[in-house]
Amino acid sequence: MPFIGSYRMSIRFLLVGFTVNSVVSQLVLRRALNALGSPANVSALPSFIGNAALSPWIYASITLQILSYVMWMVIVSREKLGVATATVGAGFYTLMALSAWFVYGETLSPVQWAGIALVTLGVVCISLGGVAP
Repeated sequence: MPFIGSYRMSIRFLLVGFTVNSVVSQLVLRRALNALGSPANVSALPSFIGNAALSPWIYASITLQILSYVMWMVIVSREKLGVATATVGAGFYTLMALSAWFVYGETLSPVQWAGIALVTLGVVCISLGGVAP
């Protein structure tokens, strides 16, 4: 029985770690793009890509995203795909919205917050599960 408890603990740790790492990678990417700006049109795209290729913030974001991918492979090997995706998704959306507000001052409308709350509620229902037919 201790194995099952530690197994559940490790999958929860992986899910939280994956979610936090994914949020941080997106915050770092946003930091890079804030410095680079946005290409005004298609002809500015090569210059934008060239500048992005020289940005250490872009490389930091890519590194974090690779770590997330490795963590995701471990998660999917241990948990049902639907449960893992729903759990990470709800955590990601909530944490991303709060982090973007805190770090960059971004805001969401009450309807958008309600949507995040509904997704989170749905995830709670999925994670409570039950016996599959």
